[in-house]
Amino acid sequence: MKKIIAFILIMALTLNCTQGNAMVKGQNNDKSMSKNITKNVANSNVENDTAKDEYNAKYYVLMEAKSGSIIKSNNENEKLSPASITKIMTLILIFDYIHSGKIKLGDMVTTSAKAKSMGGSQVFLEEGEQQNVETLIKCIIIASGNDASVAMAEHIAGSEEEFVKQMNTRAKKLGMNNTNFIDCCGLTDSDDHYTTAKDVATMSRELITKYPEIFKYSTIWMEMFTHKTAKGESKFMLTNTNKLLKVNKYVKGLKTGSTSKAKYCVSTVAEKDNVELIAVVMAAADYKERFNISQKLINYGFANCKVYTDNKKYNGNIKISNGKKESLKIKKTDFSYVDTKNNDLSKIKRKISIKKDLQAPVRKGEIVGKASYYLKGKNIGEVNIVSEESVNKINYGFSLIKCMQMFFRIG
Repeated sequence: MKKIIAFILIMALTLNCTQGNAMVKGQNNDKSMSKNITKNVANSNVENDTAKDEYNAKYYVLMEAKSGSIIKSNNENEKLSPASITKIMTLILIFDYIHSGKIKLGDMVTTSAKAKSMGGSQVFLEEGEQQNVETLIKCIIIASGNDASVAMAEHIAGSEEEFVKQMNTRAKKLGMNNTNFIDCCGLTDSDDHYTTAKDVATMSRELITKYPEIFKYSTIWMEMFTHKTAKGESKFMLTNTNKLLKVNKYVKGLKTGSTSKAKYCVSTVAEKDNVELIAVVMAAADYKERFNISQKLINYGFANCKVYTDNKKYNGNIKISNGKKESLKIKKTDFSYVDTKNNDLSKIKRKISIKKDLQAPVRKGEIVGKASYYLKGKNIGEVNIVSEESVNKINYGFSLIKCMQMFFRIG
């Protein structure tokens, strides 16, 4: 009798599998759920100044790093020469290659004749001199070495020209549509080498959020550097070009720049009480002005900003149909919101919604729902809930094996 029951179960499961497959094929995909639903609504709560303001500054952006929200700005989309803050993108690519395993911090880099010949800010590398990747990162971020930048570009891409192509590709992926690089260090004063205060803030945010280890180097004030050449060894002191490190204890980076065309630029990163700010100032009249404006922007941000962050894990399981598993592991991405109106952020409410009637196959990272956040009844942002694993669709062979297992357990 038990075997008869098992046989009936086999037939029923096979029939169900056939119906399930037909239903999946004919099902309409929810296009709105398949799109990335992360929204940055926080900009509705921040200032956007396009006229000359109380700082008497023409071009700047103050950004909150976690959310990417612009708190205060002036002419943020004006195309300008960036000088050495170009090197922020150079550093992004260097760390991209490190994290992909293509290069290591200890790898030795040989200085070419071209790298040695770079003028402007430099650490005086000699042709044929070898330094490791980590040392050259320090030369770039601390002393703004043009020679070190070109040496790294050639080491990674074979030539500076090929490296610059990768810089521009990376910029486009970040949405930096008002940016074009023609060198890796910013030494070239050309109308074809340009960016904006907003784009600089964008790439600064990418560097510090994706590769926070940059602060290990950008916070160094002075460090002795040893040249190793055929002539012997000699010492050279690397001194940080970001003077705000000495006058503001909350500053921890990031990059300065100056040429006759670009004038004086700086991208400053500062953090206090869990508020991390990026202040970009471009085309300032002199080095004092760029630092003074940057200081004022940082002080404004700390005085007026509060940040709500929901980085608590939302882990769970949801039911899934027609899959080799009956449940699916899910997780929520982090959410940040910037407030400049002195709202009570403890009143923020979170609402979770999961896609109904989820059916296999589901791939790891696929969007299966969203977390929505509300303050005073107003939606202030959303983040995705995604699958933590892949679940394949059930098939005839899998059904047969499961039924046979059931058959022998019953028998």
